[in-house]
Amino acid sequence: MMYPLLRLSLMLVACIPWRIMYALSDVLFVLLYHVAGYRRKIVRQNLTESFPEKDLSEIRQIEKKFYHFFADMMLESCKLATISPDEIRRRMKFKNVEAINALAHQGKCVSLYLGHYGNWEWISSMPLWFEPGVIGAQIYHKLRNKHMERLMLYIRGRMGAVSVDMHKTARYITSLVAARQVSVIGFIADQSPRKKESRHFLPFLHHKTPVLVGTEKITKHYGFEAFYLDVRRVKRGYYEVEFVRLHENPRLLPDFELTALYFRHLEQAIRRQPELYLWTHNRFKHAERMEE
Repeated sequence: MMYPLLRLSLMLVACIPWRIMYALSDVLFVLLYHVAGYRRKIVRQNLTESFPEKDLSEIRQIEKKFYHFFADMMLESCKLATISPDEIRRRMKFKNVEAINALAHQGKCVSLYLGHYGNWEWISSMPLWFEPGVIGAQIYHKLRNKHMERLMLYIRGRMGAVSVDMHKTARYITSLVAARQVSVIGFIADQSPRKKESRHFLPFLHHKTPVLVGTEKITKHYGFEAFYLDVRRVKRGYYEVEFVRLHENPRLLPDFELTALYFRHLEQAIRRQPELYLWTHNRFKHAERMEE
């Protein structure tokens, strides 16, 4: 009974006209930022440590912009339940898709590096831009609540994306390679590793930061191409995302260099539009601050 109620609630929110939805988002911002103070302490700490060159007024400005965007993204994600393919293509435009489709013609798979940046839920619309036969997949972390996970998988799958439980990644990729199925596989690769996990440290936003290197290992092991998805927010409800090639031959790179390239691109994007990063995420809990 729980799932039908959740699905109904989602559909009701998704049917709200855009203009009214953004008015509601403004109210949600007030609730999140001023009333509940949702994770404001960790957001302020992350921003202050990541931008030591900025004064308190600048930090507060970014902070407020972030909470405005965070509220927008929550409601925009609900729109995936009803939005048409034509409208999502109009609102989230993918650039340099021809590079991906050209590689697909050569039978090559792509590891696509993503971050918790911009509206990553809408990135599930990328299969709409690929040529027929190319699978767009995304690796995800299984949710504890089975009803919420079912709902998440529903909205992420509406535009043709395949969601793969991270614990089944190796099995899934092995089956794709065996079947010679051309795929673009998205990895949100900026998560903070657990202490017991294999990790490497890289400079990222003024921190010596532990990073996951699993995407790099997969890319090199299977000989995949490596791209980064560069996201820009044009205005409310409109994004441009570009496929950026990280290297012509990832296997030739020294260990961890592919991961370093990804984090350099991600940091550039964050510095360009800092409000689009997920600052509520305790990304630096195992990191060390670097000297200014």
